[in-house]
Amino acid sequence: MTTHTLGKPPTTAPTPLTSEELRALALRHGLTVSGARPSLPAYVRQLWSRRDFVTAFATAKLTAQYSQARLGQVWHVMTPLLNAAVYYAIFGVLMDVQHGIPDYVPFLITGVFVWTFTSQTLMTGTRAISGNLGLVRALHFPRASLPIALALQQLQQLVFSLGALVVILFCFGEFPRPSWLLAVPALALQALFSTGLALAMARLAARTPDIAQLMPFLLRTWMYASGVMWSIAHVTEGRGLPHAVVLLLRANPAAVYIDLMRFALVESFTADQLPPHVWALAAGWALLAFAGGFVYFWKAEETYGRG
Repeated sequence: MTTHTLGKPPTTAPTPLTSEELRALALRHGLTVSGARPSLPAYVRQLWSRRDFVTAFATAKLTAQYSQARLGQVWHVMTPLLNAAVYYAIFGVLMDVQHGIPDYVPFLITGVFVWTFTSQTLMTGTRAISGNLGLVRALHFPRASLPIALALQQLQQLVFSLGALVVILFCFGEFPRPSWLLAVPALALQALFSTGLALAMARLAARTPDIAQLMPFLLRTWMYASGVMWSIAHVTEGRGLPHAVVLLLRANPAAVYIDLMRFALVESFTADQLPPHVWALAAGWALLAFAGGFVYFWKAEETYGRG
């Protein structure tokens, strides 16, 4: 016996849409590419709209930094003080680089505090993306918020340190003068410069995490060349160094910001110890680093957190 079955007429599978048709369908329904890089003005507007997040993130990081230590927030001040004590013992006493530098302790401590701000901003900026991958992959926001927030964290920490610096200056006979007001624009330019470098390092380290391992060596070399523990003018004087080398050492941005702070706060550090056109140098380095670092970081906005 033959069995006849009645079923549905055969159907044909729908033809897959091409990529162009899918793109047109997405646009027709208002969908956009996830994580796409916006234009630079739009990116700046998005970043400004996240200013509350940037401030809250920086404050939370600062509060949590020493939360496991018994002395807690005291380490914000103790760390640069201990560094200054070590440098004084080695360079000031054993190597006697303080010879010819009046008020060596205020000179040294001012240099250490200012340098610590720049170096720590670069170190935290280097890990801004690679150290927050969970956040980057889970939420959509302008990624520049992270290195900028970490730079703001270091600026907040510097404010703590400056309180201790002022007390130390009082102890060594340095009292407020009109020149102290110059510390405000000097620090503002240094903050702009350091933030720009942190943005550039955040992009580099996001693709090449090994850079984070090299940073301590690079920063240590930069510190030695920046006159944190000695006077560049005294060390290079009478050594027959090429003029270009001396000029590079004095125009070094870290040395420029350190010298400006010394000029503002230490009475014996006079204007003739500053490099020529020092304020133009400070402003030029700050604008170049911040504008260059910001644009460099923005150009890779859509790649952060991938791979």
